Amino acid sequence: MVGSVQVVSISSLKGGVGKTSVTLGLASAALSAGIPTLVIDLDPHADASTGLGVSLNRPEQEIGRQLKGIRKADLEANAVVSPWIQRASSANGSAPVLDVAVGGAFGSIYDRPDLRTRDLKRLKTLLDRTGRYQLVLIDCPPSLNGLTRMAWMASSRAILVAEPSLFSVAGTERTMRALDLFRNEFTSGPARTHVVANRYRETSTEQRFRLGEMRKMFADQLLTPVLPEQPDWQQIQGAAYSVHQWPGEDARRTAGHFDELLRGITGTVAARRPRQRASA
Repeated sequence: MVGSVQVVSISSLKGGVGKTSVTLGLASAALSAGIPTLVIDLDPHADASTGLGVSLNRPEQEIGRQLKGIRKADLEANAVVSPWIQRASSANGSAPVLDVAVGGAFGSIYDRPDLRTRDLKRLKTLLDRTGRYQLVLIDCPPSLNGLTRMAWMASSRAILVAEPSLFSVAGTERTMRALDLFRNEFTSGPARTHVVANRYRETSTEQRFRLGEMRKMFADQLLTPVLPEQPDWQQIQGAAYSVHQWPGEDARRTAGHFDELLRGITGTVAARRPRQRASA
C-alpha cells in the first residue's frame, strides 16, 4: 500500500454512541469529495454494510473469511460496490469509488482478547496488497478485543467516538490509555488519535458540561466540529442513503459537518454540496 493512503479506524469502548454513523458520515463525505474509499466492516453485526446498502453475495466476500484465508485472500477482488455511487458524481470528474469489505458473524472468531501478534497483523497484510484506495475506513466492534486491535495494527489514525456523557467520556479516556499501551507493546498502531463528540444537544446542561470536560481532557485531539444530534439519521440509514444525498436543511448541515471532519483527518478539500430543497 502506498504511503499516502490514510487508514482510519473508528472505535469506541461503549456501544450506542454512533460509531457506525460516524463511519458512514465520513464515507459519505469521501464519496462527495471524489476520494477512492474502502469501508471495512469489522463489526460482526455488519451495521455499516447494511447502511452502505450492501450484503454478502458469496461467502468469501465476508471480511472475517478473508482474514481467515489470508494466504489467498484478495481484498479488492472481494469488495462489494456500494449502491451509493449510483446517486453520486465524483468531484474530480472520475468514476466514484466506494467499496465495502462486508461484515458478518464469521469475523467474531477473532474478537477475543488473546490474539497472537501474527493474527493481529492479518488485516494489515490484506491492506498491504491493495492499491486502489486513498482512504480506508474501518468500523470496529464496540470493544477492545482482537478485531479492534487488528484494526489499530493496520491504521495510521484512530478516531474514538464519544457522546458528551459521563460513561462515554470515561470509556473514551480508558480507550486512550489502551491505545497507548498497544503502541508501547507493539511499537506500531495509529500515529495519531482523534476524538469525535457525537449526538450533542446544546439544550442539555449535562451535555454542555461534559463537552467542556472533553475539551479539557482531550485538548487538540478533540476534532471540530462537534456533531449535533441528527433527527433524520434513522430514516437516512434505514433507506441506505448517503447523508450528502438526502434532502433537507438538517441533512445538508450534517453533511457539511462531515466534510469538515474529513478535512481535519485527511487534509483534503471536500466538494461543496449544492443546497437541496426538503422533500414534502
